[in-house]
Amino acid sequence: MAEIRCTRCGAPIPFDSGVKFVKCSHCGTQLYIDKSGAGFFYIMPFFIQRSNAEGIFKRWTAGAKMARDLERAAKITDFKQLYFPVYLFRRNIAGKEKVFVEPAKSTTMPGLHALKVPAGDLKIFDESYSTGGIELVKPDIEMTAYLSNLEGNPVEQALVFFPIWALQYEYKGNKFPAVIDGSSGEVYTGQYPTRKAAPYLLIAAASFGIFFLEGLAGFILSLGAGDAAILVWIIVLLVALFTIPFVTAAAYVVVRRF
Repeated sequence: MAEIRCTRCGAPIPFDSGVKFVKCSHCGTQLYIDKSGAGFFYIMPFFIQRSNAEGIFKRWTAGAKMARDLERAAKITDFKQLYFPVYLFRRNIAGKEKVFVEPAKSTTMPGLHALKVPAGDLKIFDESYSTGGIELVKPDIEMTAYLSNLEGNPVEQALVFFPIWALQYEYKGNKFPAVIDGSSGEVYTGQYPTRKAAPYLLIAAASFGIFFLEGLAGFILSLGAGDAAILVWIIVLLVALFTIPFVTAAAYVVVRRF
């Protein structure tokens, strides 16, 4: 048996080697233990409920960069509400405080290096806090794995259980992961189905070619037109104005179909 002092009340807490979480029998505070020592661990409440998370995902699939039919065709195959463990490091770098967030659990889920932990939303995770039955993902990475790569001097370092919606969706036989921040509603993804670029490039090139040829024709005709050069350019302008609706219609068809 080893022993630590409670970081809140100072009472001794005996624990078995290898144990990560202990609870002070005197004040009820729960502590996280790793090779860097013992300290509080925190939790952030969910502000984004499932119905809101589903709506956020739906709006994300309708974005301008997404495949045209992603909103209609994407099928959610897995949707989990989790408290995911991350390490929060507050460091003093040249007199300025900077916060780093790193995953405390090995994962392939996207965006977990980019989570933002607002200080005002952190709650000390003691016996008074109820998770409501939401799964707490256990950490499997030691805090010490990150310490040697951090800049500056330590101000605070803690384990934080961060609220996320972890989902997987299927599109045209392929599966894609996504994470929705349960605090802010921000969406994090890795690869995702995007719109085809070729049709847009084609319509842009065709539009440029048409107007370039019209301008070139006007320039050539005006060279030998003498006093009628102004009339030639008026005719070219009218032809260009006549062309614009057709180019616009073609662009609209491309946007709708691709």
